[in-house]
Amino acid sequence: MQKLGVIGTGNMAGAILSGILGAGLLQPDEICVYDRFEEKVKEQAEKGLKPCKSAAEVVASSKYVLLSIKPQNFDEVLPQIKDEVTDETVFISIAAGISPAYICELVGKKCKVVQVMPNTPLLIGQGSVAISRAEPTTDEEFDFAKSLFSAAGLVEEIDNKLMNEIITVNGSSPAYIYQFAKVICDRAEELGIDRECANRLFCKTLIGSAHMMMETGKTHQELIDMVTSPGGATFAGLKALSEGDFDQTLRNCYDATTKRAYELGK
Repeated sequence: MQKLGVIGTGNMAGAILSGILGAGLLQPDEICVYDRFEEKVKEQAEKGLKPCKSAAEVVASSKYVLLSIKPQNFDEVLPQIKDEVTDETVFISIAAGISPAYICELVGKKCKVVQVMPNTPLLIGQGSVAISRAEPTTDEEFDFAKSLFSAAGLVEEIDNKLMNEIITVNGSSPAYIYQFAKVICDRAEELGIDRECANRLFCKTLIGSAHMMMETGKTHQELIDMVTSPGGATFAGLKALSEGDFDQTLRNCYDATTKRAYELGK
């Protein structure tokens, strides 16, 4: 039996597998994979992973099963594997919004589920992962699941009841950050600044600001105050954001993301 089976081998699964193999957590022959696109399975097989011909074969061959499929595909895929699920099967699901209860409903039995919210920076080994467990998953099984993601980024345990609420914090947030960066760089370019130069400066500032938030011990407001002189340029910029209801727009963004996650989770 394989230690880990993977259903769906897209970019996120590829990043997770690269972290696992790179850290030596598992050997290639301890992992089996299936994807509906044969060329993706072939790519993984060339790395030494065992190819499977169906999702059911993955479940039958593995204790731990990484579900790396789109939320809208769960209704189609999980009924196909239900007959292979045993009391020892542990599902590790990275689908936003799909609850452990819904997974159990689709396979027709109470099963072990570790719910995970990763993000795309895992692709370069700089990701952050929110993770939670559902009974009857054991401590040993949960620790193993955590170890798979620790190889590629920061892992934080979250109460299972808040996994939809955490999506904006680390799952969807890269898209919102990229949107912010795009607007700033678009405007810089309009004003005659080289776009690549603006992007480099913004990105380095973003990295430095993240370190300030994580390492100085200062609150967000204290860090804002460090940059802002009364009546100065930053003060004027923050005033424009306030007049545009920036804070409430971000709150609306947060709530819309969470609402959609609940809808996807049935």
